Amino acid sequence: MSSTETVPDAQAKEARFSSRHLLALVALLWTVALNPIAGLLAGNSQAEVAVHFHTTQIAWFTLGGALLGTFLTPFAMKAAAMYGKKRAMVVATAIGLLGDVIAALATDYSTLLTGRVIAGAYGATVFIAYAMARDIFPQRLVGTASGVMAASIGLVGLGGPFLSAWLIDHHGFRGALWFLAVSTTVCLLLQLLCVPESPVREAARRMDWIGGLLLGGGLSAIVYGIGEGSHWGWTSGRTLAWIGLGALAVLLFLPFEARAADPLLPLSLIKRRRVWSVFLATSVGAGATYAVGTVTMLLTLMPHIPTVSDGLGWSVTKSAVVSSPISVLVIVVAVFAGKLAGRFDTRVLLATGGLLTTAGFAVAAQLHTEIWHFVLMGLIAGPGMGLVVSVLPIMVIQSVAPEEQALANGSQWLIQSVIQVIVSQLVFTVLAQDGTVMKGTQLYLDGGFANGFLLVAGACALGALLVAAIPKARRIHTVEAGQAA
Repeated sequence: MSSTETVPDAQAKEARFSSRHLLALVALLWTVALNPIAGLLAGNSQAEVAVHFHTTQIAWFTLGGALLGTFLTPFAMKAAAMYGKKRAMVVATAIGLLGDVIAALATDYSTLLTGRVIAGAYGATVFIAYAMARDIFPQRLVGTASGVMAASIGLVGLGGPFLSAWLIDHHGFRGALWFLAVSTTVCLLLQLLCVPESPVREAARRMDWIGGLLLGGGLSAIVYGIGEGSHWGWTSGRTLAWIGLGALAVLLFLPFEARAADPLLPLSLIKRRRVWSVFLATSVGAGATYAVGTVTMLLTLMPHIPTVSDGLGWSVTKSAVVSSPISVLVIVVAVFAGKLAGRFDTRVLLATGGLLTTAGFAVAAQLHTEIWHFVLMGLIAGPGMGLVVSVLPIMVIQSVAPEEQALANGSQWLIQSVIQVIVSQLVFTVLAQDGTVMKGTQLYLDGGFANGFLLVAGACALGALLVAAIPKARRIHTVEAGQAA
């Protein structure tokens, strides 16, 4: 500090983003936004894809990426902690780009799904981006940066539907797939040019391959078994075998990690009450919040055929206009979440978000056929969604030390991804129970949509209740670098 610079001046300077920090924030924002962009474009395309390929397995078009993302996340979080977060982020994004190109070029449904599965690799970059925020931004900007990054879901929700409407209405689902490939390319370039490498490393220098296979492979097997449960039957031998073997692998992971010299995930981390309770509550709340898109997109975009399909048959453009209010509210709340976390207990913010989403989706279960019904849902659930997605990374930051950040964010993201897949697949199952198959395409009736909203509302309520298990932590602006709250 110069002799003429006062302490308040220095603090004010530290509280502002420099041009270098702004470029890094844009790159990380794009990285975080890439996953919801992919989910939104896939969700808006799924009705057309299902009809085009005459498939009843459309669930995997939107959920397939979770398979590879779940498998790679344990390795990605360890690699980020050992070799550098930027390096791990760039590699995962490059693999995802390969999947995007394969999907865009696919001429049959199997190849299309293969590409979508490979594209799931960049799902592992989300937790790395949040972990980077603590490493490359000044301490007083970490909460704001995390809130802005979390607001990406609102930005995508606001502009994404109009973009996907233009792409799908004028260029079909392939236009959406090629746009994904271009977006991933831009994301990769931004990461390479604008994001500095994190100086934070853990001491270990050896990858725990067996631990990663047990955890990533086990969770992927569970996700696959759940994904096929509605097709094979929930009590069939194949469904139970995949879920059972996956659960066994995860259980074997625990004693193996306890004896490993360089464990993939130190069990001492997740044994802390503050850590495991934050992981559980945030993962259930966020996983359920993201899963509601499965219901809303199928409801608005599937055709309306009396006695056969009770979809509203809206265009993607109309759906985008109607969903605008909820997206605006998510953005506004998420942007200010960092400041709110400095003034209020983050547990209260998370619980409030969970209760608002529960109420909004419960209302939607009864009212979901008119435009004003969706506006009402948005007015109630929008602020709740903004709170849930933006407070989540702040709570993880409050719970761990800087050197544990990548592992903590990765673990939370892993749990959230599995829960999101479980809730989404259960939604598909509930929808299909009150539906029919016509010309190889699964169609849904009104009772299924109502039950789908109720299922998501119940999951959001569970997330809100789990907040009670979280002990109090220090507020974000008082967490010292290198100190676990």
